[in-house]
Amino acid sequence: MDSYYVVFDAGTQSVKVAVYSFAGKCVAAATAKTSLQYPRPGWVEMDIDEYYRSVKKCMRICSDRMRADGLSTAAVAAIMGDGIICGIAGINEEGKPVTPYINYLDSRTAADVARLKAENRSIWARETGNAEPNVMFPAMIARWFLAHTEFVKTGVKFIHNCPYILLHLAGLRGTEAFIDWGTLSGWGLGYKVAAKEWSPAQLQILGIDRTYLPRIVKPWEHIGRLCAADAAETGFPEGIPICAGAGDTMQSMLGSGVWKAGQAADVAGTCAMFCVAVPGIIPALSQRGSGFVFNAGTLADTYFYWGTVRTGGLALRWFKDAVCRQEANESYYRTLDELAQAYPPGCNGALFFPYLTGNSTSRPYVRGTFTGLTLEANQGALWRCVLEGIGYDYREIMAQCRQADIKINGVTVTEGGSRDALWNQIKADMLETTVYTLAEAGGAMPTNAVIAAYSAGHISDVRGPLQERIRLRHTFLPRENAVRLYKKQYERRCRLLAALNEGEKAARRYDESSY
Repeated sequence: MDSYYVVFDAGTQSVKVAVYSFAGKCVAAATAKTSLQYPRPGWVEMDIDEYYRSVKKCMRICSDRMRADGLSTAAVAAIMGDGIICGIAGINEEGKPVTPYINYLDSRTAADVARLKAENRSIWARETGNAEPNVMFPAMIARWFLAHTEFVKTGVKFIHNCPYILLHLAGLRGTEAFIDWGTLSGWGLGYKVAAKEWSPAQLQILGIDRTYLPRIVKPWEHIGRLCAADAAETGFPEGIPICAGAGDTMQSMLGSGVWKAGQAADVAGTCAMFCVAVPGIIPALSQRGSGFVFNAGTLADTYFYWGTVRTGGLALRWFKDAVCRQEANESYYRTLDELAQAYPPGCNGALFFPYLTGNSTSRPYVRGTFTGLTLEANQGALWRCVLEGIGYDYREIMAQCRQADIKINGVTVTEGGSRDALWNQIKADMLETTVYTLAEAGGAMPTNAVIAAYSAGHISDVRGPLQERIRLRHTFLPRENAVRLYKKQYERRCRLLAALNEGEKAARRYDESSY
């Protein structure tokens, strides 16, 4: 009898659940969209329990599919998931949420981040690899919860979305909350990255009580078994071992074959992330103002830096849904690509700044902006501007890596954005390097299946099976003329961004003084 593994990816825009066989074949899959709320400008909230409900619904679809195909659900050996590394909610003793779920898209902690940055503490870079606070960091979100919500009255733990799902599938209480050692580094501050433990000194500075933080476990560690209630609801047998889970970025990198120093991956999801594997903390990148985040990987002694366009993939969805009014038409992305092909690289000087939820780096006053448009511009021109606007941020990240003497020979693109050939060619031209896509773009899901097999004792190593399953689909080479054009356009973009930031800053000062 073949063995199977139930896996899920709890992302920003959707939840995906699948069942993989030991041979790596996906035998069942289901997807559910998530809901994002925008209560104030710069605020983004979600319901963490929606993730749990959606995973159960998708698991039911998968178990029904298995039975319809004559496959035994009794052969499922483990459940493994991944989720967002920069996002948390507060839960009570029963494990129920007492706060909204807030993730990396939210900017409400900006003022607190500025205050903490001004203290200029060296402990952050020394213990975490992150030189300064960031609005994306769960450590800052936890401070906001403590100061502005009722968490202190009934809350017992802060928890990420993947552990929240797994906690409930196992029927555990809120006091039994956990976090894997890779996702731990998603906190940004408050821990020791090499030792994989919470830092008492940092927590004292942050004002976060250690009792509010989950216990730290290995990703493949079994934290419990599928409870009776959820077994009945999902159609899978009670008692299936449940792994502790992992971070989405960590799993995408593993699934792309990126775990050796110098390898790079573009995790082209809702939050566009450019990741580079490194042997450890590199001082040139762990500096104030660099914009880089340093994390530990799923596997022991693996580390990486990443830079991000927070609304990368979300900007694409925003343009299709809100601007083009094609919310229900997923195929419209292809239509937009076809329209954009009519416009040359650089789009005749037009630009888009993709900071729809703010810019957390050195240009905090800039928001989403089109500039340089003419009457000739249609949806195709605007779409190319959006793709290139995200690409320029990638170029900025790549430039910093090269300045730190990190030699990058090619970038592997994974997740949803890897299916867009036009965008991949833009990246190859902008980054001046070869871009690769994989036969299986959703790197995190099959990687979860490998970790699940490892947890069940079905394999003795993770790297070997992962490497065997990586197959290239397409290769995109940089084009000389486009490379030259994007270099010139990038310099112009930097000048415009600086001017726009200063202009917005001055305008805000004027607005404040006029009241």
